[in-house]
Amino acid sequence: MANKRPDGRKNNELRKMSAKVGVIPNADGSAMFSFGDTIAIAAVYGPRQLHPQHMQNPATGILRVNYDLLSFSVSDRKKPGPNRRAQEISKVTEWALLPAIDLAEFPNTVIDVQIYIIQADAGTRTAGINAASMALAHAGIPMRDLICSVAVGKQDKELIVDLSKEEEDFEEGEGATDFAVAKIANSDEYTLLQLDGNIQPEVVKKILELANDSCKEVYEFQKKTLKESIEK
Repeated sequence: MANKRPDGRKNNELRKMSAKVGVIPNADGSAMFSFGDTIAIAAVYGPRQLHPQHMQNPATGILRVNYDLLSFSVSDRKKPGPNRRAQEISKVTEWALLPAIDLAEFPNTVIDVQIYIIQADAGTRTAGINAASMALAHAGIPMRDLICSVAVGKQDKELIVDLSKEEEDFEEGEGATDFAVAKIANSDEYTLLQLDGNIQPEVVKKILELANDSCKEVYEFQKKTLKESIEK
């Protein structure tokens, strides 16, 4: 018998999404994206001249991503400032976004992406990627397409999409698994596959199928939000 999810969702059902662009007035582009109670805000600054000068590359620009889980975003107050986990997520987010951007168009420059998690209930990495992708588009950065991201996990033996914190901490049976996936929309190109936990190799195909279906929903929501902002 399948385990019932704490919030009553179906196994393939995302939490309620919300999104908005232009949330940080002094940024070149910005966006908010949320899965349920997990809220990420991303701000884009640039392209702008890269300093120090010796880091400049006349053939291309660079992308810098900084992810920060704000201290008030979790119930157990987090120590302010970056930690190893935040540095890891910053780097994997950078890798997830890079394939969608042609930095050769911006030699000697840097595009800075700041991601702030203002409320956390699992899925902060994927919500941050979705917000950052929208913020890059809002900033007018040429992109192959949007990047959409979702996590697929496991509650005992049941595969589920978009885990909540309660599900992420599930320890009964085979325990929980969090498999973060990011991809270029409308393509088969994955830009992030990151596993926390244990999973059998034969299940990966099913996980990717679930992720693909969920990413289509995320993409349609991102696209709708960006389109509405232009129309306004």
